[in-house]
Amino acid sequence: MFRPSKTIQYMLWWLIAGTKGGDTRGRIILAIKEMPRNANQLSEALKMDYKSTRQHLKVLEKNKIVMPVGSGYGITYLLSTEMEENFVEFEKIWERVGKAKK
Repeated sequence: MFRPSKTIQYMLWWLIAGTKGGDTRGRIILAIKEMPRNANQLSEALKMDYKSTRQHLKVLEKNKIVMPVGSGYGITYLLSTEMEENFVEFEKIWERVGKAKK
């Protein structure tokens, strides 16, 4: 049976449930899971300010949740390998956070 990394579990709890902007970061993760995108595509899809989108992507990249591919304006973001392997943990956290907000 697959056991999720405790490190990524704690990181996701902190990034999604424990900090301001967690809801936005969760929406970004879901959008990237659906389809790799650049910052502009994400900001349009999520109806967010471009600068805010970039800031959240920096936080996710720094914490190894997403990884950039390419360079310049067209950098596309993918979920990191570890995030892909532990996506079920994200879904559990996202569901619990979503229920708590209702």
